[in-house]
Amino acid sequence: MDILTQLKKQAEQVEILNLQNEKTTIEYEANQLKNCAVAETKGTAVRVIRNGRLGFAASSDDTAMEKLAANALESAAYGDKAPFSFPEPEPAPIVRTFDKAVAELPIARLVEIGQEMLDLILPADPSARCNIILERSLISANIRNQKGLDVAFKTSPLSLGLEIDRVEGDDVLILYDQLGTTVWEKDYLAFARRLVEKLKMARIITSIKPGKMPVLFAPSGALALGLPLSEGLNGKAVYKGTSPMAGKIGEKLFDEKITIIDDGTIDGKFASASYDDEGVPHHRNVLVEKGVLKSFFYDLKTAAQSGVKSTGNAARGLFNPPEPSLTNFVIQPGQTPLKEILAGMDEGIIVEDLLGIGQGNTISGAFSNPLALAFKVEKGEIVGRVKDLSIAGNIYDLLMNVTAVSKEAQWVYNTVHAPYILISEMNVAGKS
Repeated sequence: MDILTQLKKQAEQVEILNLQNEKTTIEYEANQLKNCAVAETKGTAVRVIRNGRLGFAASSDDTAMEKLAANALESAAYGDKAPFSFPEPEPAPIVRTFDKAVAELPIARLVEIGQEMLDLILPADPSARCNIILERSLISANIRNQKGLDVAFKTSPLSLGLEIDRVEGDDVLILYDQLGTTVWEKDYLAFARRLVEKLKMARIITSIKPGKMPVLFAPSGALALGLPLSEGLNGKAVYKGTSPMAGKIGEKLFDEKITIIDDGTIDGKFASASYDDEGVPHHRNVLVEKGVLKSFFYDLKTAAQSGVKSTGNAARGLFNPPEPSLTNFVIQPGQTPLKEILAGMDEGIIVEDLLGIGQGNTISGAFSNPLALAFKVEKGEIVGRVKDLSIAGNIYDLLMNVTAVSKEAQWVYNTVHAPYILISEMNVAGKS
């Protein structure tokens, strides 16, 4: 008997997730091919609501459905109260998440792409040591519930990650970037070429006097600003009362140059799909518009706890229940060309990467991080790399007074799209 049919007789609400993921991984370490592996995960996850309480169980054994059903029912006896209902069937946007060209990439071609990265980096700097991870997955999912919801989708995520290490005496340089897509991109090495340019610029080392100065966050460096925001906008943090933005919908919290969107409907992007992992349609959610807080993001449970509708932001794995999670995090580009922003900087720095992002109490908005990679700008020109510096601040203060946001923007870390953001005055500390 079908497990959904079986459980409907014993629980008020039932949800069945069938998930299959075949992942191929190619690894290069210190410029050499190190590992090739293919792993498959396949299984069923069950959630039930019985006597108003939530039960969960999962198994990779497709012959043990009776045991799986029993485990889900038993766990409900001690589960959290469930103030929500599983969703009704609802139309969703058509989002392109699968590409045969990616799905059929052979292992030999993935190995070749890794070698192409090495062929870009090593002529620019033979002393560089490259660590590369290429991952291609084929994911199929089906979500059903007792209300007649029955949605299926498949994706073909491809991730190309490149870390460059260069050690010369006491100078340690680490660069990282990655491409994440679910459809084939003709210019799949564009991110690697950006790293080559950074590698070349980093050859020239200069200095800057610590103190207050303009700081320009590059798209990769903007993660220092985006991570605390993503935590503060999470409906779970709002419900728990730990978000500094709780209770402030409609208030102007940031500079009007700041607009932030969560968008799971962008074709080809890593976190895109027609539905979230509870079968709720994805949407383009405007979280902050011209500095004004518009919305938070929720899954079914946190939405019900907060008295609102789910925003379609549930994410899960096979062996863990859903949690609210951003899809594609988009900081909208601004009106000022990057060239014009640089021209207006008499002396300052560009922050490309920070060390220790995510450590500490990030939800408060406070951060204090050494700079992994930063460049000095002098009279509108990038003149070299600066070392042994750190920056600190609170993003809720910094983003109240944004000097400029660039027209140019980039996808970084698979799911973040960010421009360059200029803060006219930040405290930059030197090595003690």
